[in-house]
Amino acid sequence: MIRNYFIAAWRNLLKNKAFSFINIAGLAIGMASAILIFLWIQNQLSHDRFHEKTDRIYVANNRDRNPEGELWAWQWTPKILGPTLKNTYPEVEDFARANDCSFYLTLGDKQLQSDGLFTDPGFLNIFSFPLKEGNIREALNSNNKIVLTEKLAKKFFGESNPLGKVVRIDSTDNMIVSGVLKDLPNNTLFRFEYILPWSYMKKLDWDDSNWGNNSVRTFILLKPGSSQQAFDNKIKNITINHTSNNNYKATTEVFTQPLADSWLYSESVNGQYTRGRIESVRLFIVIAFFILLIACINFMNLSTARSEKRAKEVGIRKVAGAQRSALIVQFICESVLLAMVSGGIAILLVQLSLPFFNQLVGIELFLNYPNFYFWLSFILFILFTGVLAGSYPAFFLSSFRPVKVLKGSFRSVQSAISPRKILVVVQFTFAITLIICTIIVKHQINHALSRNPGYSRDRLVFCPLQGDISKNYDLIRNELLSTGAAVSVTKTMSPITQRYSDGWGFEWPGSTEKDKKVDFIRMSADAGFTKTMDISLLQGRDIDIFSYPTDSNAVVLNEAAVKIMRLNDPVGQVIKEGDMRWHIIGVIKDFVFESPYATIKPLLVLGPKSWFNVIHYKLSPNRSTSESLKLAENVFKKYNPNYPFQYNFTDDSYALKFKEEQRTSTLATLFSALTVFISCLGLFGLATYTAENRIKEIGIRKVLGASVYSITSLLSLDFLKLVVLSFLIASPVAWYAMSSWLKNYEYRIQVEWWVFAAACLFAVTIAILTIGFQSVKAARANPVKNLRTE
Repeated sequence: MIRNYFIAAWRNLLKNKAFSFINIAGLAIGMASAILIFLWIQNQLSHDRFHEKTDRIYVANNRDRNPEGELWAWQWTPKILGPTLKNTYPEVEDFARANDCSFYLTLGDKQLQSDGLFTDPGFLNIFSFPLKEGNIREALNSNNKIVLTEKLAKKFFGESNPLGKVVRIDSTDNMIVSGVLKDLPNNTLFRFEYILPWSYMKKLDWDDSNWGNNSVRTFILLKPGSSQQAFDNKIKNITINHTSNNNYKATTEVFTQPLADSWLYSESVNGQYTRGRIESVRLFIVIAFFILLIACINFMNLSTARSEKRAKEVGIRKVAGAQRSALIVQFICESVLLAMVSGGIAILLVQLSLPFFNQLVGIELFLNYPNFYFWLSFILFILFTGVLAGSYPAFFLSSFRPVKVLKGSFRSVQSAISPRKILVVVQFTFAITLIICTIIVKHQINHALSRNPGYSRDRLVFCPLQGDISKNYDLIRNELLSTGAAVSVTKTMSPITQRYSDGWGFEWPGSTEKDKKVDFIRMSADAGFTKTMDISLLQGRDIDIFSYPTDSNAVVLNEAAVKIMRLNDPVGQVIKEGDMRWHIIGVIKDFVFESPYATIKPLLVLGPKSWFNVIHYKLSPNRSTSESLKLAENVFKKYNPNYPFQYNFTDDSYALKFKEEQRTSTLATLFSALTVFISCLGLFGLATYTAENRIKEIGIRKVLGASVYSITSLLSLDFLKLVVLSFLIASPVAWYAMSSWLKNYEYRIQVEWWVFAAACLFAVTIAILTIGFQSVKAARANPVKNLRTE
């Protein structure tokens, strides 16, 4: 019987080609969109859940109160925390600290900059990153060993076995390849191409036992049966206890978070991780469901709109003895068959669009064809879509009374108009909501893009202090200036677009105990900071170690720091940081150091008694950028010959701050366009069948003198009313959603009326264009021909 249902369904689809095309196209696009979103969602939900010991792996976190008394949490911890936990608490089976690094690796004439990870030997025991070559217990047990990923090993050694071979790091140390790690999956928080032992970090003198230096991530493997809550209670005051004898007594509490939750829940609210990427996952689950629902609504609407043409079929089947349940199964089979055809097309669309979609989301997603569960999920997805699309038409069509149908007293328009109106309103409500949200997201991004950063990014270049650059810095600086490659040069702690350090516990004249909780961003400079960055100097002078050797312990404040420190005359005052004394010599205008969406935080630009990692230099305006870079390249190659010339434009680095929001905007635009297209496809189908059903009425009206305009208006008005009603429902929904989203940004726009007006105008215009084609076509038809068919 089921087989006969599918045969009848197939014949019915072939018989009504236009109806079938609209339904298949709409469902295929909706299913393809949903599949793409579900692939991304599956990737997000599976992050670091593939490790064999996931249920026992935890991430150490800190929690403290800010000056306003609010709790906040962060994942960066002291380097000493991991070994202290292992040595003190029997519940800890193993630990691994993780500190990102980037070195130049050299093998013969092969040289490349690559991202790596400093970590402890327990890393390979805790995480399920299998070694293709090497021994887990010995791979990181010496400071001259390195573990390469399979991809990096192939770059250096091709297909030959790299074990025991030597790779040189930063032209200073030879490292023996002790293992080859399988390439990392795309659903892990780790991003590295090689692993270096923590003991090598000690050799470089980058390790410390300072409980106030929160600079690494610490992962803990608890023994089976250990309670996270009980363990957290034990370690809560570990930092407080280890700083009780210091000048600055910490109030920071330590707690753990399951590794499986750390990717999705990374933003703290009142000291608890309750927000983060999980919000995007929830949002896109809703978007995927509604896109699929909108595609299914097309099927529902078109099926019920054609009810009069199938009414006699239902009546005859019922007279012949068919039960209503059998008719329901028949119509469900039709929709499942249509979903199967649409599903096949959807898979093809997904495969074709995956490269573009992967570029959008920044992840290598793929369809796992060999996996049994992939096909099982796909079949269930088709069945769900088919049943969802066919449920209402099946119950509606099977409810016809055969006596009324066969007598010709049945009128489908009267019995189906209200449900169809509701479904159309649902479609366009979601479409208009997405349109409004997309406009607001783009407006917010443009608002931040147009924000004055407070410094000039024009021709501003930076590069890391690596190799012999530090040793030859004075020579490099002088020659960059003398050759005309640059007009100013400065050393800094970090690029001007990034924060490498922050801290609290500072004291100044008039400060209170509460002020020790103020978190200051730390920058550093040797000379020429304001000139190179083109930052306005408001009071005093800039740091200049060449003209004023005592500037080694000088500090320059930004406006936000002066305000929060309540200093009326800051120049000449002293800031205490433990035993260190920083002398304030100047005040600079606030500039955007971190997120362009955030308010500007208090900043300390410290003198050379701090540390340096980066050189900034402003290229000369008197020659082209390429010419200036060529001169700079000659200088760096002369004094740092073992390293390739490397440079980064601040413009490019600044643009990365908008990457996540622009990605969201692009995805919102894409799915808005698809939603509108699917909705209009259904509206087009409805308009077509409405025109067909009213063809005699149109003919009579034309004979009586009605114009093309009046008939077109008559046919279009009902649909336009539904679009306007959808707008009235969508507007408050979009306003609430976007107002909540904008609260995440301190520097933000206000939701303005014109956004809603633009969305309404766009929706009405699209609807008119969609309906108008069929309406005008029907209005211009020859009435004699239409009435003759009676």
